[in-house]
Amino acid sequence: MAAKTTPEYFDLLNQAVSREIQVSVQYMLQHAKMEKLMRRTIPENFLLDKTTYDAIGKFLREFAVAEMKHAAAIMERIYYLGGKATTKSDKPTIGNSLSEFAKNGVKAEEEALILYRKIIDEAGKLEDWETRELFEKIYSDEEKHLFKFQEYTDFEDEAETPGQVPISEWRKIFSPDYFDLLNKAVAAEISAIIQYTNQHEKASYLRLRMKSTPLEVVQENNKAKAVSDILKGIFMMEMDHMEKIAERIYLLDGEATYNPNPLPQIGENADDFLKLDHEAENYALVLYRKIVDEALKLGDSKTRRLFEDIISQEEDHYWTFDDFLR
Repeated sequence: MAAKTTPEYFDLLNQAVSREIQVSVQYMLQHAKMEKLMRRTIPENFLLDKTTYDAIGKFLREFAVAEMKHAAAIMERIYYLGGKATTKSDKPTIGNSLSEFAKNGVKAEEEALILYRKIIDEAGKLEDWETRELFEKIYSDEEKHLFKFQEYTDFEDEAETPGQVPISEWRKIFSPDYFDLLNKAVAAEISAIIQYTNQHEKASYLRLRMKSTPLEVVQENNKAKAVSDILKGIFMMEMDHMEKIAERIYLLDGEATYNPNPLPQIGENADDFLKLDHEAENYALVLYRKIVDEALKLGDSKTRRLFEDIISQEEDHYWTFDDFLR
């Protein structure tokens, strides 16, 4: 083992994973909510090519991706040290305005900095210099996020409140059951993001990278690394799916969920990853076809087209995993 560890140390590192997953989902859902909030500025800003919502939305999405990369890096370190990375997330707090997004971001980043100072100190005591260096880099990133959010905490904008505008007749077709169905899709995408990210990092664990055949030695590759490379590409597509589905929910005056469902399943080796991911894609395809059918019944053509596009991509993922299982 490269460094000394304790159960308490792994608990600290996994607290960081949970926090990084939380803020990644939080910032991505805030970004998805932007489209709805932005429409309130159109009457006053219809001559502008860009609004404050466009400007803030851009860095929210960048932060969401950066935070998930932080989670991945910490997961990889946990597995390298012989631990088990968590799939649990702390609770995101979204908000209903730019200033609320910023204040929630400040709170999340301040809490992260406190935790990461503790981890940096503990890593030094255990002479785990690689982990210390990793968290010093993440700390620097989080501090920049904090300063960015602080720029907008005094921004004067009006919080979105339900019932401001009477619901038009055509929008009454979107029942609570319909939103529940759409949120099952958001929950499935969040689950896939966490599952694939965790598996990608677990595949870097030394035991899974061991070469056991001449072909693996010559190619400097094995099944775990091949699967890991596939998951890296799929992860970003699932982030995009989550955002688009959540954006549609917000535009229809619903609220997007932030809880993964079904719960992410990791497995112990590359064959486990493939089987579990194959099952996850199968679950998504069955669910999304049900959503397409329901959208068709309601005449919700925009949601139907959205999910038809997502189904096409998810089916590609399904067959990719299926090819390995044959």
